[in-house]
Amino acid sequence: MVPVPMNLDLPLNEYTFVAFDTETSGAYPVGHDIVEFGAVKWYKGEEIGRLQFLIKPRELMTDFIIGIHGITNEMVADAPPMSEKIREIHDFIKGTIVMAHHAPFDMGFLAADFEKNHLPLPSEPALCTSLLSRKWIHGVENHKLQTLVKHLTIDGGQAHRAYDDAKSCLYVALACFQKMNENVTLAEVIKSQAKNLWWRDYSLAALNEPKFQFIKEAILAKRDIDMVYMGGSAKGEVRRITPIGIVRNPDGDYLQAFCHNEKTAKRYYLNRINDVAVVYA
Repeated sequence: MVPVPMNLDLPLNEYTFVAFDTETSGAYPVGHDIVEFGAVKWYKGEEIGRLQFLIKPRELMTDFIIGIHGITNEMVADAPPMSEKIREIHDFIKGTIVMAHHAPFDMGFLAADFEKNHLPLPSEPALCTSLLSRKWIHGVENHKLQTLVKHLTIDGGQAHRAYDDAKSCLYVALACFQKMNENVTLAEVIKSQAKNLWWRDYSLAALNEPKFQFIKEAILAKRDIDMVYMGGSAKGEVRRITPIGIVRNPDGDYLQAFCHNEKTAKRYYLNRINDVAVVYA
């Protein structure tokens, strides 16, 4: 069944919003996993639902990652895998307008898990409070969530924990909405963030060319790749890389990988990747 397009021209109080946040085992989908999910559902000025739970990743987290969010390997040792919680998340956000701070990051991880578990991507648009705050909140040194929490005197709870950050995200969005005209529509809000964010644009399944399938398989199998990249100083030459993750991004989809030639982590735009061969030796 083809979903009916959502009417984007209604006042904001006609929509149900879900502010959500993910904490992860690393920075890149495919190679890394969500380890905590938190969300708050908001309708007509009231919280009408919430989710928060830990998720067990496929691999142990590094000390560096643990230092960011404070979630330890011991804390997630007995947590359920994402396959046991993903439908609950999918049902929770169904029919809503989601929002997140740096939404492309969180949407990329969640879209990968939806597809991995054969769930359709939502058809509704999304909002990014990082983008909205740049348009509507001024007089701050940066637009990081915790900077905005302090500037707006929001009770942000524990930073870098999923539910608390989700609720902070919600209140940043509400502060932005208050600066708009009283009858602002969802379409006007989306226009003000200057980027359209649709779940379909974060689909990894849509990257169905054989070369991208090889890359995804190599990430999961932890194998190196010989790749011809039509960019950079070694344009057109074969280079060996260790792929880390794939990022769908409004500014250009890319592969994050470690380059063996240059001995450093690099970003390779997918539209410049030509031949790919998995290294089995």
